[in-house]
Formats: sequence, C-alpha cells, structure tokens
Amino acid sequence: MDKFQVYLNDFTNTVNIWDFVINLLVAAILCIIIRVFYIRFATSFSNREKFASIFLPLALSTLLIITVVKASIALSLGLVGALSIVRFRAAIKEPEELTYLFLVIGVGLTCGANKPILAIVAILLMLPLLYLNTRMSKKKVLSKDKLLINIRSKGSEVEKITDILKQILSYIELKRLEENSDGIVMTFVTKIDDISIVNKIREQLKMIDPDIHITFLDQPEISL
Repeated sequence: MDKFQVYLNDFTNTVNIWDFVINLLVAAILCIIIRVFYIRFATSFSNREKFASIFLPLALSTLLIITVVKASIALSLGLVGALSIVRFRAAIKEPEELTYLFLVIGVGLTCGANKPILAIVAILLMLPLLYLNTRMSKKKVLSKDKLLINIRSKGSEVEKITDILKQILSYIELKRLEENSDGIVMTFVTKIDDISIVNKIREQLKMIDPDIHITFLDQPEISL
C-alpha cells in the first residue's frame, strides 16, 4: 500500500490528471472529426471507413506515449527499448493515407505535449485547406462516380482501346499496363454519369477483340 501511495504521489507530481483527461478528450474529438472528413472528402480507392477506424487508437496511443516520456525519463528509456522491437506494418497503398496518418499522429503528439488549444486551431485551419486542395485538383474524381476498368486482351491494340474509352468517357486515367505472351492487361480509373455507358464500352471493345475480357469495379477496396 505504501508503494502504491508513493507511485501515486510521483504520478500526480509529474502528470496533472485533469490535464491528461482534457487532452485525451480533445484528441478523441479531433480524431473523430478527421475520420468523418477523410471518409467524406478523401480521394483514395481503399476502403476509407476501414482505414479511418485506426485514427482514434493511433492518436490516443501516441498521446499516451508522449505523456509517459514527458513524465519520466526512466520510463522513456524503457519505452524506447520496448518500441524498438515493434514493427508498424500498416498496408499503406496511397500517399494520401500516409498524409492523414501523420495528421492523426500530430494530434496525438500535440495533445500529449499538453497543447490542446494548438491542436484544435491546427485542425480547424488544416481541414479547410485540405478540402480546398482537393476541390482545386483538376483531375478530381468524386468517390460515388469512381469506376475501375480492367481489360484483358490477347491482342496488342493499346491505342485503339484507349481511343475508344476517351471517346466515350469524360474522364479516363491509365493506372496499369502489362504486356506478356498472353496479351495485354490494362487498368483504367474513370467516372461514369450513366450506367448505359458500361454497355456501350463493352460493345465497342468487343468489336476490336471478341474474346476481350472486361471487369468493372465500383468503389474498389484496393488501389493499383
């Protein structure tokens, strides 16, 4: 009991429990806001809801680590040794995902350093800037219109296939081109305004190669 009392006194002398609770709540609220913003406005092709679910635990764990490091030099040295054997292997497929991870970690670092006001001001300024940056992108594709087209053909009519898609679609971007002994594999990112366009694409491409294989993916969970 005496040892616990000594530990409690040491903890309260180095860490203000109410400041810690406030910082924890601020970090949690900001991460929820970032999560909603990311799901609504991000342009990545991954499953955004699934990826955004790690924002809150990542920020809170970062806050806890910074609080411990700041409170005790001895614990910080032990923490460095413990973390040296931990390897973070999140499946980062797009640079945008990494950007939001750094933003969430920044919230945890700022709140862990007992600067909740700075974290609030930073997020209130950064999110509108991120929104404007997304809106100003010339090749912006709305998530609800995103379509991934995979084309496999035994021929090598790359230019003809591309020309047909450009004539039919208002936006088209080649993401992958692979050629081997079996033919070619092409992956395009596009947007559609009418589902009837899908049948038109099929009919036009079948005229080039009757055996062509076409796959349409709406809201794919992987990015190429």
